Amino acid sequence: MALIKSISGIRGTIGGPAGDNLTPQDIVDCTAGFGELILQSGAPASVVIGRDARISGEMVSQLVIQTLIAQGISVLDLGLSTTPTVEMAVTHLGAGAGIIITASHNPANWNALKFLNQQGEFISAEAGLQLLQFIEAGNIRYAEVENLGQYRAVEGMIDYHIEQILALPFVETEKIKPRRFKVVVDCINSTGAISVPPLLEALGCKVVLINEEVNGRFAHNPEPLPAHLEELCQRVVAEKADLGIAVDPDVDRLALVCEDGSLFGEEYTLVAVADYILQKRPGNTVSNLSSSRALRDVTQKHGGQYFAAAVGEVNVVAKMKATGAVIGGEGNGGVILPDLHYGRDALAGIALILSQLAASGHSLLALKKTYPDYQMIKDKISLPPGTDMAQLLSKLHKKYAAENCITIDGLKIDFPESWVHLRQSNTEPIIRVYAEALEAATAQGLANQIKNDAMALL
Repeated sequence: MALIKSISGIRGTIGGPAGDNLTPQDIVDCTAGFGELILQSGAPASVVIGRDARISGEMVSQLVIQTLIAQGISVLDLGLSTTPTVEMAVTHLGAGAGIIITASHNPANWNALKFLNQQGEFISAEAGLQLLQFIEAGNIRYAEVENLGQYRAVEGMIDYHIEQILALPFVETEKIKPRRFKVVVDCINSTGAISVPPLLEALGCKVVLINEEVNGRFAHNPEPLPAHLEELCQRVVAEKADLGIAVDPDVDRLALVCEDGSLFGEEYTLVAVADYILQKRPGNTVSNLSSSRALRDVTQKHGGQYFAAAVGEVNVVAKMKATGAVIGGEGNGGVILPDLHYGRDALAGIALILSQLAASGHSLLALKKTYPDYQMIKDKISLPPGTDMAQLLSKLHKKYAAENCITIDGLKIDFPESWVHLRQSNTEPIIRVYAEALEAATAQGLANQIKNDAMALL
């Protein structure tokens, strides 16, 4: 059981003792801290709330809503929704902030509160630290009875979200519709079932759904990784579909399956979308340090400049704004299109992938073959408790000082034909190791080399 409070949000397991899990006391305390942050910021005293379909979602939502109302903050409740929809709703409805109730890819016994600012973007590190201070202090003032916040249920925001996607100049609806793509969608028993099908139908697709009951009882581990997508891969082949789509429970990550049942690869969702966008609007791109080098290659092919950001959506967004990037995101299937909003958006990714296929005439498998075929290994270095991990990374940096090293988030060593990224875990005595090369054996060999070097430096 767990409770993790960080600058990016509050997440934990449901049940168990307060302080060690996401219990009602913890939910109220964290929500009240965020309410205090809103009130002191001068932003409008209104918050958009939306949730995925987790079993605990309605319970958590009610606690959040009533706490905010007690603070004199009005609530605009979207009910079942998606993370990108809530992000867009904050600005569309003129709210002062947003709260997304979702544990994203975590199992069904987890839930979380993710906090958005007045721009519908994840709060900054500075705001996150201030929030944690408010939670720790606990001296929250609540409103007098005449000044309680108001409640309003808001409908139609997923429809609005889809309309905005279809209005993008990059989305070639008139080219997509004649293709009549047959698409199998793994809805993972959450809000993908109420958001992905209407988008696909608006684009003229034939849609086959699996795990479409919106009950939060996930049919498999909800993270859209290869080991969890076997049913989708098999169904794509059985249905003779053009492609398969998997989203996570809050619909901000997108994984694709090719027509032969093979995986397109989460890392390549952003690569393919960027390739398409850069054909329409040349410019810069951004991904985090642990994402595939293929994005850099595609960007340079189109005459743009690639920039790397520290891991975390808020860091990617900040770098995108600083560099004027036209497209960016993360290698976990997260696509961020500034023309729509600054947040990972699987629905936007779907429309852009279909536009790419329709415009190019390629199948998904043929499209994948046009990109460099990098192989990524994800490993870790387990260390004795009490190890000074910052010092260990510093020693590794000195050892590889002759290489191109980046230290904005742990240590990334960029070799001519490969790279390795080492990041300290915030919750365990480990260093995460990501390595990429054109051959899996080369990437694993590089990861092993770095692990051996690290152990020798202890």
